Amino acid sequence: MSQRLTQQAYGKILDMILSGALAPGDTLQEAKLGDALAMSRTPVREAIKRIEAEGLAAQEGRFLKVRRLTRPQVEEIFFLRAALEAACARQAVSLAPQVLDALAARVERLLGQGPGEEDEQRRVDDDLHRAVALASGSRTMLATIEDLRRRTCMFDHTQVPERFRLSCEEHLGLIAALRAGDGERAGQLMGAHIDHARDAILLRLEKAPGSEGAAA
Repeated sequence: MSQRLTQQAYGKILDMILSGALAPGDTLQEAKLGDALAMSRTPVREAIKRIEAEGLAAQEGRFLKVRRLTRPQVEEIFFLRAALEAACARQAVSLAPQVLDALAARVERLLGQGPGEEDEQRRVDDDLHRAVALASGSRTMLATIEDLRRRTCMFDHTQVPERFRLSCEEHLGLIAALRAGDGERAGQLMGAHIDHARDAILLRLEKAPGSEGAAA
């Protein structure tokens, strides 16, 4: 129950940031947010920690203040991700068949049942990208990719719902290429997958109040 409340608090605060209800420079205060959301301070505190870890808030003196991802930041993150993760995907033909089978089964379950409320979509996404990154054999590569992914992981199926089924299908295509031992194809598919995620996030940001692309 505690984890579910934290997830609810996180989703509500994230919506406030992306809708403009919490503007860049606003202070994130546990008590004030708890009152606004009609929630206790514990899940709000944990949600704020997660938002800070994802780069949407930063400490300024004694206060934790809202930040907003800019288009150039998103483009840079995804440029680096595409280069690194495509390189890893080309090497990931070494992944054991049972690992690929288990990942494919989880993706297919998501397609059949939907993302649900327990964050399984995020866990599957994390596990698949982590398995591919680990195939590089480089802990530095893995740590770099995970840091880059953390900076945009708030844009999940709740923020860009149109990406849910497409992302699952792209994951299955990637797994099929790895099963076939086609590293070059896997690299191309991973690059395209990341580019599609970038485009969806940029479109979501443009629709946010205060952005250059938002309607007046």
